[in-house]
Amino acid sequence: MPVPMRFDPSHADSLRQLLEWRRDIRHFRSEPVPEGVLDRLRDSMDTAPSVGNARPWRVLRVETKGLRDAVRAEFERCRTAASTIYDGPRLAKYNRLKLAGLDRAPVHLAVFTETDPAEGAGLGRQTMPETLMQSTAMAIHTLWLAARAENVGLGMVSILEPLELERLFAVPESWCFTAYLCLGYPEAHDDRPLLDRAGWQPNVPTRWESV
Repeated sequence: MPVPMRFDPSHADSLRQLLEWRRDIRHFRSEPVPEGVLDRLRDSMDTAPSVGNARPWRVLRVETKGLRDAVRAEFERCRTAASTIYDGPRLAKYNRLKLAGLDRAPVHLAVFTETDPAEGAGLGRQTMPETLMQSTAMAIHTLWLAARAENVGLGMVSILEPLELERLFAVPESWCFTAYLCLGYPEAHDDRPLLDRAGWQPNVPTRWESV
């Protein structure tokens, strides 16, 4: 059996700082991220929890200019469509937000979830198949924290149509689009969410209620 690892308050403090300074980055420097750093970030995803140890996340590193341009165009289409639910000051504020780092981020990752993996033999997901998507989300969050520890920023582009991304990347039918991620060195670091600082939505504290 492995020797148990014991953590001290300094570890807890470091983790707290990573959590507080992990931000959804929209403004990137264009300098490349070294391959050694990306290797460590990829390895960090291996430590993420997953239902039945199925590890259903599938990651495509998007380097082809044509694919990047197509994602950019799809983002603009969806962003314009999404703006129709706002009007007045809210619409003006929406139009001022920088909602993607697609133009300058040096690393793009398209993340999918395998919805019927052989791995895990179905354990733990018979009544809640959505735990596969939840597992991929936890892998992304693990990557997010690991990136911050490397002083690399991560931004998630959510204004995209999943079916269009699945078509664009010609993935297997059992793959479900989960996230499009931008990675790179941030122009600035902040311990406050961009949407809070921009006045779009303030932070709301987590509530634990007894039942």
